[in-house]
Amino acid sequence: MKNGHRVDSLLKPLSVPIAALWALLAGPAAAQSPSLDELLSAVVQIKTYIAPEGRTVQGLGKERSGSGIVIDQNGLVLTIGYLMVEAYAAEVTSGNRTVPAQVVGYDHETGFGLLRTNEPLKVRPLQFGKSSDVADRDPVLIASFGGADMAAPAFVVAKREFAGNWEYLLDEAIFTAPPHPAWSGAALISREGKLVGVGSLVVGDATGKSVHFPGNMFVPIDRLPPILGDLISDGRVSGPAKPWLGINADEARGRLFVTRVTPGGPGEKAGIKAGDVIVGVRGAAPTGLADFYRKIWAVGPAGSDIPLDILQGSETRRIAVKSINRLDHLKLKSSL
Repeated sequence: MKNGHRVDSLLKPLSVPIAALWALLAGPAAAQSPSLDELLSAVVQIKTYIAPEGRTVQGLGKERSGSGIVIDQNGLVLTIGYLMVEAYAAEVTSGNRTVPAQVVGYDHETGFGLLRTNEPLKVRPLQFGKSSDVADRDPVLIASFGGADMAAPAFVVAKREFAGNWEYLLDEAIFTAPPHPAWSGAALISREGKLVGVGSLVVGDATGKSVHFPGNMFVPIDRLPPILGDLISDGRVSGPAKPWLGINADEARGRLFVTRVTPGGPGEKAGIKAGDVIVGVRGAAPTGLADFYRKIWAVGPAGSDIPLDILQGSETRRIAVKSINRLDHLKLKSSL
């Protein structure tokens, strides 16, 4: 990383109380923002219980826990969606108080999930900032549930595209370092004391420069306001959904290899198997995972037949995959 030694020196642990360190890193903006205790009180713990027949149980488990962020006065909690998707029950802990919560909505495209507690939590909601205003090298605070002991300063080390092998693509994600140990659903807080991202992953190369530089990936908060109303009212985003194939693919040696096919998903039904190589979409070779997704989505909305060129053994075949809406495959309405 260019000037990487400067970033490394900034990220060395300091034996300074978190409140004092945060005031130092945030600078004059800290004086204008809520107190650190007020900020951290909005970060809660969530526990969810997943329907046994859920499609995500095998990969993510029947019980999940992580952090969430209170974003209104009536107990609306924002988290990362994989913690709550297909849940039939949930609970939220704020301080020493635990209350039941209901699933509100989930969006596969962003990865956001929403819960609402059965009664208000009586904490100050964390206000939204502008993730678009966050810049490389900006100091930030990463906070998971647990108060000051689970809050840590970090720096933004990249804002760049992120493609996940579960048919997930962000045009721009926020990457920070050093890595936080409890990233799932953690709050990324700007120096102004506002929410600018939600914790999603730990990564080995936060800079995207093919070097070992561990950090975290956050979903930018700017992606939430345009869909928040739909998630609250309908549980999902309205309008045509992107086509979903149920294919996990990874880049290796300049090729896209199918590493997993979702049982019962469109790809499996079409005859695609782990180990196959994706060589084209409608005859056009993808340049990488992100380009593969964009080529799929350009064919049409969910329900479209997606013509894939697949290398199986020594033979290349054209396979038409009947795509679906990812949400229609999930068990979002539990029978429990």
